[in-house]
Amino acid sequence: MDFLMSGLAACGACLFTNPLEVVKTRMQLQGELQAPGTYQRHYRNVFHAFITIGKVDGLAALQKGLAPALLYQFLMNGIRLGTYGLADAGGYLHTAEGTLSRPRSAMAGALAGVMGAYLGSPIYMVKTHLQAQATSEIAVGHQYKHQIFPPQSWKVALVAAMVSGIAVVLAMTPFDVASTRLYNQPTDAQGKGLMYRGVLDALLRTARTEGIVGMYKGIGASYFRLGPHTILSLFFWDRLRTVYYTYTK
Repeated sequence: MDFLMSGLAACGACLFTNPLEVVKTRMQLQGELQAPGTYQRHYRNVFHAFITIGKVDGLAALQKGLAPALLYQFLMNGIRLGTYGLADAGGYLHTAEGTLSRPRSAMAGALAGVMGAYLGSPIYMVKTHLQAQATSEIAVGHQYKHQIFPPQSWKVALVAAMVSGIAVVLAMTPFDVASTRLYNQPTDAQGKGLMYRGVLDALLRTARTEGIVGMYKGIGASYFRLGPHTILSLFFWDRLRTVYYTYTK
């Protein structure tokens, strides 16, 4: 659970910070190995870069490389924070007297960071290539012409659904947990629930008794169900509409 929660939390943050990552990447590549004043500065500062990218490449360009960025964050932070959490839960960070050992904590943090960075490095490279892609008018650095999926591919829709699914499951899982428990609770002879009075009561009692983790039970299954479910629903809907209009005309 530590791996999953850490990875999902980092992905949630990445949805909001990826535009800054795009700006950072382009500003770092601008004037590569060129003396100051000998090259054209497409991006004068952070705010100018935002405006320039949005105006020339379009607002969607501010989220370039989002798919590999999310995968990188999920993998790197899931491994980094998850491994550290396991070490802490296993008691490896404490001395025989039960006090926290700073050297052990530093060593565990360093090893977890190295593992996450090593495994996430190839994905970071792809992310950098995609974020650097720009219209020739404002291009900086070497331009790799990667194309993850062909236009109109079902894979594009799948990735989009999985990305948007992060925000959805983070917002909806507590209510999903509450509804599951409300439907499953025992009832009296009149059909009145014996454990919860309603949604708010279920949320509050779960949070008080089981903590924030209890409110997100089953989040992994919810997330990996949401993307395929959305795609299949839309796919079947589109196919049925096509068949209907083909035979009714």
